[in-house]
Amino acid sequence: SEDIIALAKQYGRYGYRRVTALLCHRGWTVNHKRVERIWRREGLKVPQKQPKRGRLWLNDGSCIRLRPEYPGHVWAYDFVEGRTHDGRKFRILTIIDEA
Repeated sequence: SEDIIALAKQYGRYGYRRVTALLCHRGWTVNHKRVERIWRREGLKVPQKQPKRGRLWLNDGSCIRLRPEYPGHVWAYDFVEGRTHDGRKFRILTIIDEA
């Protein structure tokens, strides 16, 4: 039981079948059904895979535009830069609700 827990901790994404194979490789003669029974009794679980986040852009450099479904859903922002009559630079952050 302790060996199964140790292997489950060491190899976090291995299930009971893979752990059974590791135990057999180490010289244990053990049935996968017994390992599964111990696995359940100890409350061991393989963690769920996290979903991969989709890209917001394509390979050609263009962006996939998100279409607004309601006001406040999609916002666009941009910095606008200009100069005053005496040559000083100023910047304005423009924020637009796309809805």
